[in-house]
Amino acid sequence: MLVFLFVPLVLVLFVSFMSRGVYGGIDYTFTLDNYKRFFDSLYFMMFLESILVAFITTFACVIFGYPFAYLIARSPVKYRTILMFLVIIPFWTNSLIRTYSWIVLLRTEGVINSLFLHYHWISQPLNLLYNNGAVLIGLIYTLFPFMVLPLYASIEKLDISLLEAASDLGAKGWQTFIKVTLPLTMPGVVAGSILVFIPTMGLFFIPDLLGGAKTMMIGNLIKNQFLTARDWPFGSALSIILIVATMLMIAGYFKFSGGKKEDLELI
Repeated sequence: MLVFLFVPLVLVLFVSFMSRGVYGGIDYTFTLDNYKRFFDSLYFMMFLESILVAFITTFACVIFGYPFAYLIARSPVKYRTILMFLVIIPFWTNSLIRTYSWIVLLRTEGVINSLFLHYHWISQPLNLLYNNGAVLIGLIYTLFPFMVLPLYASIEKLDISLLEAASDLGAKGWQTFIKVTLPLTMPGVVAGSILVFIPTMGLFFIPDLLGGAKTMMIGNLIKNQFLTARDWPFGSALSIILIVATMLMIAGYFKFSGGKKEDLELI
């Protein structure tokens, strides 16, 4: 485990302090320029926009995932297996193929525009593809199960007698949810948020396919440095910065929100 985890990280850290060769590759000359380049306004704004997209994706997954997980956890036992099976089924298909299916749905001649035109709900095809909205749809769809599964595990453990006690004491439905249900299932919310937020920062094929050239996230920038620009030192520096920033945000959340050990056990 130590070999497969730390050795690649140490190698990436080492390369991030090297220089780019004249024809690409690595020139083994120590420099801090790769980290200084990150604070160029172009790259720094791209990093902030990636964080914003990750927050929106995580928030949307919580909003839609919580009632979905609650419905599964409170459904009759004989239906829970079927419902969980429906959540897990997408994992059996490669996420790249599922992203291509959204292109079929959202393109100008796609299923949605064809349906709207057929019923004369619109006169011209809608521009549904190659914009930020399409990227968000792809991210939310791909990462949605990562939110539902820990939420389901947390909600299923909820003691129903506590909800009944709150109702007996006169609490209304929304009061019971805010003061009893949500606090007790917060470990699931935290675990799901971490599982959604971190991959969102690194996914590059969804912005590439659904956003076209209009959407560039930090994951796309790192990929381009390694595969297109052949600037491995700068790509490595961006990777290290992304890892450190993500770990700091997670640590900050646990420090200031009172995160508990149970939050990590659900991940």
